[in-house]
Amino acid sequence: MANVDGSWNTVTKTPLGDQSAVLTITSSGDSFTGNYAGTMGNVETKDGKVDGDKLTFKIDITVPMPMTLDGEATVDGDTITGTLTAGAFGSFPMTGTRA
Repeated sequence: MANVDGSWNTVTKTPLGDQSAVLTITSSGDSFTGNYAGTMGNVETKDGKVDGDKLTFKIDITVPMPMTLDGEATVDGDTITGTLTAGAFGSFPMTGTRA
């Protein structure tokens, strides 16, 4: 299993511009808890799952409007890449590095 724990400085490319956030992960077996703190607010992750080097999670945002984002990411050493999906608004690429 990859070392997914820690803080990750991420950037998600959205129609509203690049959104910077720190994704903090604390794993326990095949699940994790965490926090997503950035320009759009500070929220706890939900339904965090770990499968080897792959992560899935949800975050509830309120800015620019209330919605749940579905996150998928892959950890490779000190880098993380993935997507945040905003329902009918589509998926947005996320990249980052370990803080």
